[in-house]
Amino acid sequence: MHDPWDSGDDSGTVFRDVILLALAGFVFITVLLLPHINPKAKQGEGSTDPPGNVIAEMRWDDKLRTDVDLWVQAPGDVPVGYSNKSGLIFNLLRDDLGSHADPTDVNFETSFSRGIPPGEYTVNVHLFRNLENTYPINVRVVVRVKTDNEAGARPIAATTVRLDREGQELTAFRFSLTEKGELVPNSMNSVFKPLRSAKTY
Repeated sequence: MHDPWDSGDDSGTVFRDVILLALAGFVFITVLLLPHINPKAKQGEGSTDPPGNVIAEMRWDDKLRTDVDLWVQAPGDVPVGYSNKSGLIFNLLRDDLGSHADPTDVNFETSFSRGIPPGEYTVNVHLFRNLENTYPINVRVVVRVKTDNEAGARPIAATTVRLDREGQELTAFRFSLTEKGELVPNSMNSVFKPLRSAKTY
């Protein structure tokens, strides 16, 4: 049987050797380059702290067609809520409208910060709409602080806010944090500070 690679002299063998050497060289170079395609970042180099340093969460009765809104404000920043979902520090993850137009039964809103600037923080609860027309609406509010990227967020405050009418806005917490994310002693209070009607620019 005639070998298509055999031209009757050594030129066929040389051609095969060149092709195989080129292929082996390509594989070798590829193996050498693989670790450099997506190198691991060195610790502290080009890395940023993950979001969620200060987390404010609220939850109210599930399955209710009741729209409760979370409003938060970080030191020197604008209030963040349903009509202004992000500021320099805080972001509102989702504006939960209650069970209306919601595929889940869970009524829950949360905001998180990028960093922990020192100063006063405010967390408010606002009853936007209550299609159930039953009162009171009890809202559980929790604030957590995460100072260590490796550790979980530790709760610093928790309370239940009672809402008795549409349009009502109440302050769940006002508190101050240090540069290290520590709660300033005796800074926790619930003195009302309006956020929903405050300017967001």
